[in-house]
Amino acid sequence: MNLTQLRSLIAVAEAGSFTAAAEMVGITQSGMSQALAALEETLGVKLLVRQRHGVELTAFGEQAMDHARAAFAHLEAIRQDALIAAGEETGSLRIAAFPSVFATVLPPLLRRFRKLHPCIEVVALETDDREVEVWLNAGSVDLGVVLNPADDSPAIVIGEDEWVGVLPAGHRLGRRASLGLCEIALEPFVLATGGCHTHARSLAEAKGISLRDVRMEVRDWASAIALVREAVGVSIVPASTLPETRKGLRVVRLDPPLHRRFGLVASCVEKPSRAASLLLQMTKHQN
Repeated sequence: MNLTQLRSLIAVAEAGSFTAAAEMVGITQSGMSQALAALEETLGVKLLVRQRHGVELTAFGEQAMDHARAAFAHLEAIRQDALIAAGEETGSLRIAAFPSVFATVLPPLLRRFRKLHPCIEVVALETDDREVEVWLNAGSVDLGVVLNPADDSPAIVIGEDEWVGVLPAGHRLGRRASLGLCEIALEPFVLATGGCHTHARSLAEAKGISLRDVRMEVRDWASAIALVREAVGVSIVPASTLPETRKGLRVVRLDPPLHRRFGLVASCVEKPSRAASLLLQMTKHQN
């Protein structure tokens, strides 16, 4: 009996098939079948039964699973103790953010953190900007990226983005380098939210302006830009969401300019975990 056999048994029980289990463990399907056949031969009893729609544990297999999981829990505890003894940082980190942050500023930050601390498990959760704050206030996540943090907020600014106007190529207003928000708001409009509650409509309302003629409302920035390209209307989007190929589009700056900031902040429910503190420290040092 060896670790590969026990790990294979657990994987098959959780996945319900040899194919999916082999992918989880990182071995070939035939290799996993051989490992489990050898385990059954050693024990002298069947652990698995092949069914039409997958694989199921026998009654003894269910009993053996409890021991297999307990064995792996003890092995993981040994591994964690060994990492600590070797000076490696361990633990887990839950971080929440909204879609456009996951598409821009957050991935490079997390890649650097994983390189520095490969033994810390990072769980990234995507939601809208208001839900990020709800999760932070509830202590459901360790860290979150908030939109437009207040000047007195403990959030560490990890990026900034400028709002720009996007018009179809050939639009009568496209000949100008910049436009006022009020001018764009009067045009047939494609509204995109990007999974946030701060978008063109809220920006306009903050200035006492209303979008007169919203032709389409979508969540994804790319969808809005595609609709603008098809001359459905104009839009206002973050500059970071603009495509590399701008054929069929005219991009103009807003006058006065408008920006949005992204801030990394810890949950206020309890003291930040060691893993959260390490990411906050790394972020501060690179700013």
